[in-house]
Amino acid sequence: MPSRLALELSPLATPSLSNRERAHSLRKCTLRSVVGRRLTPGLTRGPGAAQRHLGATYDGAVSVNPVSVNPVDDRPANVVVVLLDSLNRHMLGAYGGTEFETPNLDRFAARSTRFTSHVTGSLPCMPARHDILCGALDFLWKPWGSIELWEESITATLRRAGVTTMLASDHPHLFETGGENYHTDFAGWSYVRGHEGDPWRTFQDPSAIGAPTLPATADGGWFLRSRFNIDNDRFGRRHYDDARSWFRTEDDFPGPKTMRAAAEWLRHASDEHDKWFLFIDEFDPHEPFDTPEPWASKYDDEPWDGDRLIWPPYAIGGVRGGALTADQGRNIRNNYGAKLSMIDHHFGRLLDELDANGLWDTTAVIVCTDHGHYLGEERSVGHPGEEASADIWGKPMVPQFEPLGHTPLMIHWPGREGGSEIDALTTNVDLNATIADVFGVELEHRTHGHSLLPLLTDQVTSIRDWAIGGVFGNWVQVTDGQHKYARAPVDDNFPLSMWSNRWSTMPGQDDLASFMTFPKPDRRAALDFMPGSDVPVIRQPFAAGDDLPYWAGGERSVGQHHLYDLGIDPDEAENRRGEASEAAMADLLRTALVEVEAPAEQLERLGLT
Repeated sequence: MPSRLALELSPLATPSLSNRERAHSLRKCTLRSVVGRRLTPGLTRGPGAAQRHLGATYDGAVSVNPVSVNPVDDRPANVVVVLLDSLNRHMLGAYGGTEFETPNLDRFAARSTRFTSHVTGSLPCMPARHDILCGALDFLWKPWGSIELWEESITATLRRAGVTTMLASDHPHLFETGGENYHTDFAGWSYVRGHEGDPWRTFQDPSAIGAPTLPATADGGWFLRSRFNIDNDRFGRRHYDDARSWFRTEDDFPGPKTMRAAAEWLRHASDEHDKWFLFIDEFDPHEPFDTPEPWASKYDDEPWDGDRLIWPPYAIGGVRGGALTADQGRNIRNNYGAKLSMIDHHFGRLLDELDANGLWDTTAVIVCTDHGHYLGEERSVGHPGEEASADIWGKPMVPQFEPLGHTPLMIHWPGREGGSEIDALTTNVDLNATIADVFGVELEHRTHGHSLLPLLTDQVTSIRDWAIGGVFGNWVQVTDGQHKYARAPVDDNFPLSMWSNRWSTMPGQDDLASFMTFPKPDRRAALDFMPGSDVPVIRQPFAAGDDLPYWAGGERSVGQHHLYDLGIDPDEAENRRGEASEAAMADLLRTALVEVEAPAEQLERLGLT
């Protein structure tokens, strides 16, 4: 097997509080964020906007940015969160997209507030859900994994507060090693089988022969077999390639079934509970980009004669490097659009149910994602002096450029006029803080988010001065809303340690196991403590020559810093690395890492000590 295959595969509620009691509770929460522990991001302020954007360095001084108390009357009784995985902001009509049709997301936008500066935090899939459900960034400590002993999901907190919680999902990672305990604290959950890597079926449906067929598709290993001349027609094949044979109609697909399950819960159960939280973790439009007709050919520029390419490659320079033809690239992109439009259609059924049950006046509805998905967008990548433009596909090891890292967020807030927008900087941990604020609860472990209620109720115009994000062992990014800085390792990606007591991650495919390493702790491991916790945690240090968790590919990006002024360069065409503003953004990143109490070795790895 060619060694470059390894490089290709490396990724990515207290029931009856009075107004006065609610106000006291929020003041207590606000004070606790600045007394007795470190200041948390968003409640701290560096220099003013002019100084920040002119590239002056920070002096480390911070001051409290007070947040007004939210009256209890402004809080809805219920919350719905709809997470659509890999939802590309720039392809939604509500954000100016015209390539694909999203009429129901646009319909929702008309009655919601669009956030225009929402960015990713921890990546990829499960780390992003950790941000939302646990409220704490974890990519600086580990790559991907379960809820740890020192923390809990907000659903556990809500349960103790008397809030009914429900999960509707077809997301396999929530029910496998590496994500197996995120669903357990929901009061109820509905898991729709058959998406992506879900080991639902071990063989194809024999009755599918002669039945109405779905469009023929290339299986999950087509790209790797083609690129690396692998003579094994089952190499890289995915569980979904068998599961799809069991789908007869559109309503059999996991996405439509998940939306139907959520709508049915609203119809039958929402009136049975005084306060409730519904979390819809919908894996569409994540790959495979598989749809039945009429969606499958909806965006074809001309008839497609071959097997549909529903499994996108994870590649840098796919077309430019000759691994994809332009027609193949367009087919992949069109199939994403078909999946997007199909799940949009079934999202409309959820909106219909909210209409029919008159829930808009009592329910906050949040539509969000974990990250976007590259579909051939071009960016300049490579070592300094060797940069070249490349078309990017999937979620390969590159910084979180705008197509993936600048994400949609729309919130319907009862009493707030729809069709408005908020340009304040926000990130996914803020959704956790918002849900906690709505229900008047406070998580006991260290968190990093800030409630969006002051923004939604027009009490403030910003809640944070910076947001950070990234993938474990790779670039660490910081943005102030205008500048975005991705800092790479400066030497050899060390020192680097993983912190975990559960030591689990996404299962790898058997035929790719040698390239998807996940080493166990060894005798170098020591007991340490996470910020704010007295629970001992295993800290495993790594050194040059070690197998690393397969997410940690930072050694290939040494010295490849990226700096963009998004205010004048939203397409990230000009890397301003080396300009005077880099010193200011490096200092801002250092400040952010200190404030979240990141491991000191992260600052050393990034050359920020």
